Amino acid sequence: MKRAEIAQRSEALVLPILKECGFELWDVEYVKEGANYYLRVYIDKPGGITIDDCVTVSRAFEQSLDEEDFIADAYILEVSSPGLGRQLKRERDFERSIGSLVEIRLYQPLDGQKEWTGMLQAYDAETVTLELEDKELKLKRSDLALIRLAFDF
Repeated sequence: MKRAEIAQRSEALVLPILKECGFELWDVEYVKEGANYYLRVYIDKPGGITIDDCVTVSRAFEQSLDEEDFIADAYILEVSSPGLGRQLKRERDFERSIGSLVEIRLYQPLDGQKEWTGMLQAYDAETVTLELEDKELKLKRSDLALIRLAFDF
């Protein structure tokens, strides 16, 4: 089974658990880092996720994963908050981040720079639009290596 398939099937299993708890899914990923595989589930709720929330979801999800037993490799399950600098991946991530400060990294430099920070003004399937201090910047989504919420301490 491919990594993307494992992530999709895992997502389908965890969604009912999250709905019951009143949490929302930010992302699911199945990745190999070094010699280990990780199944990571990022969850959120208004006001933020606590350690106890992660433990609750992890225990229920472990039980579902054990029952289904569709992952052939040994893996480490991690359930956590997406963190302050959460990456925008899904359409709903972009939608709820309109008006928020975001950080963008490009694959290739634009006007001599690969990193931009600005307010997310708009998005569609092809582009994202940032409001910078002195101008508006419209970028192709295919040119983005990364887009995530920016945080300022």
